[in-house]
Amino acid sequence: MKTFEQRLSRLEELNETMRNGQLPLEEAVTLFEEGIKLAKGLEKDLSKIERKVEILVNKPESPEDTPNLELFDNN
Repeated sequence: MKTFEQRLSRLEELNETMRNGQLPLEEAVTLFEEGIKLAKGLEKDLSKIERKVEILVNKPESPEDTPNLELFDNN
């Protein structure tokens, strides 16, 4: 499996290639499909990472502490 960065780079390449406007329609559709699959996979990965960050930020420092339910303190 490719890394997040490799997949993001490929998505950027697809974007540039399609913006060029020099592709036959069938090839553009194929690249668009690949881009959609990449974008959905990247979005899924970002959601997982976001949940992990929220857990780490809200994790109590000791068992007696209660978790912080806000991402940022208002202090």
